[in-house]
Amino acid sequence: MGQDDYHFCAGRRSTYSPSMSAFSAHSRPDVLDRLATTPYDVVVVGGGITGAGVALDAASRGLRVALVEKEDLASGTSSRSSKLVHGGVRYLQSREFKLVYEALTERQRLLRNAPHLVRPLDFMIPVWGKRAYAKAVNAGLWLYDLTGGFRIGKLHKGISAEEVLAEMPTLKGDGLVKGFFYPDAQTDDARLTMTVARTASLYGADVASHVAAVGVAKDGAGAVTGLYVSDRLGGAEPLTIRTQAIVNAAGVWADDLRSMEEGAAVESLRPAKGIHVAMPLHLFGNRRAVILPVPKDRRSIFILPWGRVAWVGTTDTDYDGPLDDPQATPDDIDYVLTALNTWLERPVGPADIISTWAGLRPLVAGTTSERTADLSRNHAIIHGAPGMVTVTGGKLTTYRLMAQDTIDELIAKRDLTAGRSLTKDLPLDGAVGFDPDRACPAGTGIDAEVWESLLRRHGSLADTVAEIARTDPELGRRLVPDLPYIRAEVLHAVRAELALTVADVLERRIRLSLEDRSRGLGALDDVVGLMGDELAWDNPRRQGERAAYTARVQATLTAEGVTSTEH
Repeated sequence: MGQDDYHFCAGRRSTYSPSMSAFSAHSRPDVLDRLATTPYDVVVVGGGITGAGVALDAASRGLRVALVEKEDLASGTSSRSSKLVHGGVRYLQSREFKLVYEALTERQRLLRNAPHLVRPLDFMIPVWGKRAYAKAVNAGLWLYDLTGGFRIGKLHKGISAEEVLAEMPTLKGDGLVKGFFYPDAQTDDARLTMTVARTASLYGADVASHVAAVGVAKDGAGAVTGLYVSDRLGGAEPLTIRTQAIVNAAGVWADDLRSMEEGAAVESLRPAKGIHVAMPLHLFGNRRAVILPVPKDRRSIFILPWGRVAWVGTTDTDYDGPLDDPQATPDDIDYVLTALNTWLERPVGPADIISTWAGLRPLVAGTTSERTADLSRNHAIIHGAPGMVTVTGGKLTTYRLMAQDTIDELIAKRDLTAGRSLTKDLPLDGAVGFDPDRACPAGTGIDAEVWESLLRRHGSLADTVAEIARTDPELGRRLVPDLPYIRAEVLHAVRAELALTVADVLERRIRLSLEDRSRGLGALDDVVGLMGDELAWDNPRRQGERAAYTARVQATLTAEGVTSTEH
């Protein structure tokens, strides 16, 4: 399918541009001008995966859409997940069959619509103890297959204890009775979110990051007429975006906007914190993802391979701290390491940790359960004043379905003129023309590892990055020696991925803050220089960006109880 065919099927053939200027840091003033002067059908608040999905669903139906995010796209929960696209085997234990079925259906759509960002990943479940428990795991995996897991093209498979140890030799063999393989999928959550938002931009949505909602405008009858917003980078006076409807997709911050709209405090969410640690993959030796039980906690943790590192997590605990920057604490880290070391021949410790991150799940309150792990991951759509809709809860995997349900309800309630949802079969930007075996263009100086990484994260737009590198050999140089991120990607992030700050680049457009032991500080001067030259930053802005990113890293290290990045 070519680009014209793709956009003919999607119904907006004439709007496609592979280098849409509206999704560029350079075009931000124009976008802000449109926000102040354009009447919209829908304004979406929140640039996480749910908000991006809502913007895409609405824009691809022909609605006039704006999206505002107070920080960067995916700066909250949507860059701090386990980075999985999956049904959730454990939800079968709580008999949430519909949730698992929907998630597995959406997994297949993402594998088809975003093959450059979502890839199959096999999982292994080792079983220690009684063979009766192995039979129970086998029965659960059959149910997972039948609920929709089979759509990926294969069923789960039982393996011997010897095969488990061959797959991951670092596991303890004592008491190991069996194991299982089953298929699921993995993604880069931050890049998936950014790409969904960029695809929405291709369909005409105006996307503005670092723009905060500060109030809701209503008419005399109490219906929504606009949203008051403030530019957090420009320091200008608040502006009013005129709109027929607002979708509140602010995740764990959703109650803040509801409180603005209702004029009274709203507490409908119960945030749950999940942390992960990144460690060198060679400490574990697994090629597949591995699921290990947490003793005495009825939970499991993942060991997820990601290049040269492994993501290990997650926790699931109540959280009542500041929402803006949750951190992994020594207790959180100890929980993960203790669970790991129960099953490893060679214990791992804090000195093995490359990085950590913590995210908050926007779980819907209203349950008597004491454990956030027991709360449903189903989404909820809540109607406020006429024209005000809040969508919350849910999973990264089901974002598209959440968005479709939200816009369907909004159209019915607000009597908007729009067609049916198109996103079931709508490829995300970078998917059309993506070929995982495509050779790197000649003359770029890009090595094979870097090119494979570019394809995996940019899809067919990897050629655009390569062309930037071709203009100057220095732009093909790696930002740090042992990771496949190059300087050209910094410029591409500014020009085509709406990156406005150093943290936008190092934390989300590329993942150096997670994969690099220095948390990206080793690339800081390069990134500040490249962005500063591209965006004509003066010296105070450059120093401010450098100081702000360094402070972010130090805050994370302090929360972990680490005093230096050279641990």
